[in-house]
Amino acid sequence: MVHANARLTPQGRRILVERIVVGGWPVAVAAESMGVSRETAYRWLRRFEVEGPAGLVDRSSRPRRSPHQTPVVVEERICELRVGRRWGPHRIAFELGMARSTVARVLARRGLGRLDAIDAPTRRVVRRYERSRPGELVHVDVKKLGRIPDGGGWRVTGRQPRSRASRGLGYDYLHVAVDDHSRVAYVEALDDETAATCAGFIDRAITWFAGNGVQVQRVMTDNAWPYVKSQAFKATLHHHGARHLRIRPYRPQTNGKAERFNQTLQNEWAYDQPYPHNPQRLQRLPGWLHDYNYHRLHTEIGGTPATRLPVNNLCVKDN
Repeated sequence: MVHANARLTPQGRRILVERIVVGGWPVAVAAESMGVSRETAYRWLRRFEVEGPAGLVDRSSRPRRSPHQTPVVVEERICELRVGRRWGPHRIAFELGMARSTVARVLARRGLGRLDAIDAPTRRVVRRYERSRPGELVHVDVKKLGRIPDGGGWRVTGRQPRSRASRGLGYDYLHVAVDDHSRVAYVEALDDETAATCAGFIDRAITWFAGNGVQVQRVMTDNAWPYVKSQAFKATLHHHGARHLRIRPYRPQTNGKAERFNQTLQNEWAYDQPYPHNPQRLQRLPGWLHDYNYHRLHTEIGGTPATRLPVNNLCVKDN
């Protein structure tokens, strides 16, 4: 395969062979003219003599046979222990009397190198997907968080019986919209998750995405009543020209990008530090969200979510 510092491309190999075969150049002279060794020149010459012009094109360097590769039966047993019992390479290697590095290579080759590739309840291998461009699919979900009483919750005061003042504070309903391709997120903390509230949120979310150069085409939700039965929600999507997709019942993995964002939202914002009162936590949300979209590395895409938005919006939003 051609690499960054390769002296010979397929065209260069053709020139090398022509100088030797047609021009009658000595192999050493032709090799020196192309900046390669005589061994390299002889290798391409032999390949041309055996295979013709097809022998000069790039092809995999993988050997035709791997006699020392782990037998298929053993590989299947390794995969059974990984999927069925969710064991790591160390434990599987101990169970089968193998080297841990061998087990790790087998798992990587079979796409089971990470435990999050296996759904814990069903033990099925998770088939990940990603839309090819922003706006093709937006995941929508609601995360309910208990409000913090004045003076702080148990993370500040410690575990103790709840006072009358802390009872009945209710919840903040975090309505979340995450773009499938870019992972850019739009979040609002609202008072409930009624049909009217959900319809208003999706209207503002689609408008916000449009302001960032993203035309929302599809919206995916779970099967909650405000999404499935609400005429206001359906009318809002129809107004924006977006289709409504629903996940299979009891399969939240389908809406996994919103579920994963909810975990990040809790770990890095909601429970990242003790807050003395609820308004302070809510005031920090916009700043955290901006940092998530424009500054925080998303390891799955190898950059920040905003890097996958249209370029002409980056300098405007990142200030």
